[in-house]
Amino acid sequence: MSIHAPRPPGRSPYGGPRPVNDPPRPYTPLWRRLREDEWPPLGEVLRGRREQVSPWVVLALFLPCLWWLTVPLLVGYQLARVARRWARRVFPARPAGRVEDPQVLRVQRVRAWLALAMSGLLLAVFGGWDDLAEAPGEFLQRALFAPWLALLSAVVVVALLFCTARPGTRRAMRAHLWPAGRSALCYFGAWTLVPLLFVAAADGMNLLPSGTHVFVWASVMFVCWAPFWSVIFFLCFASGPALRYAFNLSALHAALPAVVTSVLVWVLAFLSLSTGGLPPGPVPLAIGAFLAGPVSVTAVACWEIHRLRLRHGVRWRG
Repeated sequence: MSIHAPRPPGRSPYGGPRPVNDPPRPYTPLWRRLREDEWPPLGEVLRGRREQVSPWVVLALFLPCLWWLTVPLLVGYQLARVARRWARRVFPARPAGRVEDPQVLRVQRVRAWLALAMSGLLLAVFGGWDDLAEAPGEFLQRALFAPWLALLSAVVVVALLFCTARPGTRRAMRAHLWPAGRSALCYFGAWTLVPLLFVAAADGMNLLPSGTHVFVWASVMFVCWAPFWSVIFFLCFASGPALRYAFNLSALHAALPAVVTSVLVWVLAFLSLSTGGLPPGPVPLAIGAFLAGPVSVTAVACWEIHRLRLRHGVRWRG
């Protein structure tokens, strides 16, 4: 009977190192990954979790009878993924100089939901069919005018800040002003490209002769419309951070996004008043509903600036 010497820890019975199995990484749902700055690749989205996605489901997506639905979805996802990456590079989720305050973010979120609920309640109780029909037009009008008004508000606020700053501070502010101006130029350059790319894509499709092969037609359509939809996706992903952080002006001064937001909501409120009038309902209630949005945004902005001064030492002339 032979006596074997005990094996040292971490060694296999055959003399080599014992293989160590890496613990499996926790699974992250797809909807959470779509909230990140970098979307997962298309192959990973189609693959999903192997134990949950049946290969027959993936095969059914590529049936010839569904090519008209599947191919645009796959191409659109890839274009949106590239556009989102580009938008996050120009307007990062946490720009330089931005001070994250969880309490302020929580109050802003609650204020936004309450404003949306009150607008819907007023429209449902006092509004008519005409008000419901005009609501999409007013929303589209605000979406079109908001970026340009935000740029104008930012220019005015920055000019006033430069006038009140000390001479030594102005030189430091000029160094931080160029990144914000570059991001604004990228954003409004994309807005300018939208009608140009639309007209170019429509003219390119009109050049195709009748009876063109479907593969050639699809290829030309992709070449013509891919730049247009890439810019549209970029604007969709960039508009929120651009307006929320005032075109990355927090690098210039931490309180600038709050001030620009306050000025912007007042400008939008008076623009809506001049085009659509007061909200539906009795006059005292309509005036209160009209003033509630800008006043609440301004109050939250003042509170945010107050917390910046107390907790982080942010001064207007500092």
